Amino acid sequence: MTERNSIKRIAADLRNGSRTAVDVVQDSLSAAERLNPLHFSFITIISDLALAQAAMADDRRKYGKSRGPLDGIPYAAKDMFETRGVLTTGGSQVLKDNVPDRSAFVIRRLEEAGAILMGKTNQHEFAYGATGENGWSGTTVNPFDPTRLAGGSSGGSAAAVASGIVPFALGTDTGGSVRVPAALCGVAAFKPSFDRMSLEGVIPYCWSLDHAGVLANSVDDLELVTRHTMNLSSAGRPQTLRVGIVKNWAEKSESPVYEGFLAAKSALEMMGATFTEIELPDQGEARTVSLTIQLAETLSYHGPNLARARSCFGIDMLSGMALGQFLSAESYIHCKRMLEIYDRAFAETMKAVDVLLTPACPVTAPKVGTVNVDVGGQSLPVGNALTLFTSFFNLVGVPALVIPMHQDNSRLPVSVQLVGARDSDAELLAIACLLESALGDNYGAATYTPRLG
Repeated sequence: MTERNSIKRIAADLRNGSRTAVDVVQDSLSAAERLNPLHFSFITIISDLALAQAAMADDRRKYGKSRGPLDGIPYAAKDMFETRGVLTTGGSQVLKDNVPDRSAFVIRRLEEAGAILMGKTNQHEFAYGATGENGWSGTTVNPFDPTRLAGGSSGGSAAAVASGIVPFALGTDTGGSVRVPAALCGVAAFKPSFDRMSLEGVIPYCWSLDHAGVLANSVDDLELVTRHTMNLSSAGRPQTLRVGIVKNWAEKSESPVYEGFLAAKSALEMMGATFTEIELPDQGEARTVSLTIQLAETLSYHGPNLARARSCFGIDMLSGMALGQFLSAESYIHCKRMLEIYDRAFAETMKAVDVLLTPACPVTAPKVGTVNVDVGGQSLPVGNALTLFTSFFNLVGVPALVIPMHQDNSRLPVSVQLVGARDSDAELLAIACLLESALGDNYGAATYTPRLG
């Protein structure tokens, strides 16, 4: 198992000369080559280019021209992010030969900061799915138990961070696709407000709901990376922290998840927080709204691919696009208008609180191949169960963040989710950093011993 180091610790080693960027990247590449046959975290590993960039980072530091704290730090990106000269497949055989001539905006920003891309991570095909199962590129499994799911669709990014291959990774999130795998794999993750982190150069799944996001070992690292990938103002915590608790959500969760939620709530109480129970719009209808928009928009984008390469798509995408063909324009427009209703209602709710605290997922990582999951006595399709507490916050485009919680009675990770009002990204990160510090021994999954085979 490769040790999970923070970005700031690696940067300190680079500054004091105890390690070089070439050393750091070589260790990362070695870990990827060793662990990828076990976890299927990566579709593409970029050895020669990463080492060349590491050597340039060392030269910059040698001559006093370091680009900052990310200079020489390796990272991975979900294979939805286009990368100049590097295979970008979207996790699909449809794009098995796709090598873009331009990188996504966020990739370019990280390159300017000196961060070193060392691989493209595995995912559910074209981001359509919460389990990470993929018949073409392989199913990413959970580093804590390879018989269980890493989650999706950004499962490869979560597993790469959780297993210590890279200190941070990029993902995309349409209904929980950054937060769900982070929760199942015991890492931190941040989905910014809609349109705050550029999706230029990212293969679209659903324009109306897609968000870019970051996964890392700590909130502190999330904040550092986010400052380099989007414009983020400075912010402090409110004098009296008001926390909303969504009615009947936490009680539906498995025992370890619920206990993690209570531990986070207790830490917030110690910080002086007050609590208010809130209700969200009907979640059954919200899920229908989300799926209708997703299927209509993914069919719109992938229609040409479907015409030229139908046999190359996996069963999930083919089924989704088949359903999309039966959706009426009236249904799509109605669901788009529902986004406006949800947005206004949620904005009104957030006037009474600063953040929401929820479990991130109601269950720990399910077994690979699981079809249905019991949640609060109700059997749900596994994808619906995993995104039960995440999907609505894509509909309203608000920032949401996952924090791993240490629970002695669970050998699998559990996590909580903090949610803010639209465009309160800096405030949410500041509150999450304080919670991370307050949790102490209750924070994180780094004390678990992942199973490597």
